[in-house]
Amino acid sequence: MRWKGRRQSDNVEDMRGKTAKKAAVGGIGVIVIAAIIMLLGGSPEDVMKVVNTTQSMSQSSNEPYVLSQEDKELGEFVSVVLADVEDVWTEIFRTNGMEYRKPRLVLFSDAVTSACGFAQAATGPFYCPGDEKVYIDLAFFKEMKDRLNAPGDFAWAYVIAHEVGHHVQTLLGVMEQVQGLRNRMEQIQYNKLMVCLELQADFYAGIFAHYAERKLNVLEEGDIEEAMNAASAVGDDRLQKMQTGWVVPDSFTHGTSKQRMEWFMRGYRTGDISQGDTFSYYGFSK
Repeated sequence: MRWKGRRQSDNVEDMRGKTAKKAAVGGIGVIVIAAIIMLLGGSPEDVMKVVNTTQSMSQSSNEPYVLSQEDKELGEFVSVVLADVEDVWTEIFRTNGMEYRKPRLVLFSDAVTSACGFAQAATGPFYCPGDEKVYIDLAFFKEMKDRLNAPGDFAWAYVIAHEVGHHVQTLLGVMEQVQGLRNRMEQIQYNKLMVCLELQADFYAGIFAHYAERKLNVLEEGDIEEAMNAASAVGDDRLQKMQTGWVVPDSFTHGTSKQRMEWFMRGYRTGDISQGDTFSYYGFSK
């Protein structure tokens, strides 16, 4: 992805080294495999699962947090990608007679408190509709490369675009509708609804890729393959197989690897937001 030297977003809050840490039941943090299962979640329910495993807050370390050159470059990369995502959705909303309200993106290290509660780095990147912010610990990008075998700058861009996709759902009223059904459905049925929510965010990430290539002209050879690989890496079936050796479809909340790749590609190929009604596609009436 061609990103160096390009415009950066003004909507990034760099909280690295400034966030509080919290002790978790059974030790510090959550085991990595649990983090992988929840990564790219974006839903407050997923975030609160981690909140409920944590105990009392302790003070942040007084030691100064010094950003390495790699840390600085990653921060710049995220800011450029967010600026591109802002440009894409601002134009799409304007074309459809709406105004796009830009989300904030918070970079944190170890742990952070959001309007959705307390979360540790192990939660993975998430979007909180309560404050309309995306939260990312950039150490997650290393996890993608080392543990998920999903390297590449456009794989990272896919993560950011997916989380902003949840913000788009908030602006369109989809997030509120889904959350409103939480206590009116059995868990298995609600899980299927959550899959639709996540697949639509993947579709919106594909929409971003479509415009990034055709309008912004920033994609390079292999970028779409990187995003597809990342989408495949975070499929529920693949992650459950990695963790336990078997899969439980009724517990899926994000979709299979195949589904996630398919919906990303549908957004990328069409560039048409009207093609992303995952809810009707899987049998949920409006």
